[in-house]
Amino acid sequence: MSTKDTKSKDDTVFQFKISLNDSSPKIWRQILVPKSYSFFELHCAIQDAMGWTDSHLHAFYISQKGTTQPLAIQFPDAENETYWPDRESLDEREEKIEKYFGNQIKQCQYSYDFGDGWDHTILFEKELSKDNKLEYPACLKGENACPPDDCGGLGGYDRLLTILKNSKSPEYREMCEWMGIESGDEFDPFEFKPSEVEFSDPKERLKEWEEGYN
Repeated sequence: MSTKDTKSKDDTVFQFKISLNDSSPKIWRQILVPKSYSFFELHCAIQDAMGWTDSHLHAFYISQKGTTQPLAIQFPDAENETYWPDRESLDEREEKIEKYFGNQIKQCQYSYDFGDGWDHTILFEKELSKDNKLEYPACLKGENACPPDDCGGLGGYDRLLTILKNSKSPEYREMCEWMGIESGDEFDPFEFKPSEVEFSDPKERLKEWEEGYN
């Protein structure tokens, strides 16, 4: 690779819109990440921007022509625990996003926590030159709070919100304690501030994943 090509890649970012499928009102984030990112690094940025805790398995699924089974890109898992366990998957640490987005595909599915089933649509919006005033990754926009991990999917989240609105519910105090809040009013499902998003170091996150699997 020439010096010119390396500089071009390093100076370029991809803009994505991440939407939590079937959420209403829609929960979404718009982020910028370096073009040179791997799918694992994109995973880390999605987790931080959305507000998840990265405490469950995840995978990217890309539709393929001529088959109903998508291509899976994920962290190598000895149990091959995906929606399509009989299909070989690619290592997200090795696969680069620039190979796919803006080239082969415009969008894909990102699934987090196969039990609760948090499915997201990852839409590639455009490629941009880096802005020296920004640090990357960056969260530009978004709407609505992220559901708490382990709340039982969208159905469980709706039930949780109903309980938090009713202090007379027999489960009210239990749910408040589970969320670490004093009252249901402390959790606002409509609140999201892009300026408050903090992105972690994907290299440090990778060490945690690799140590966890070893």
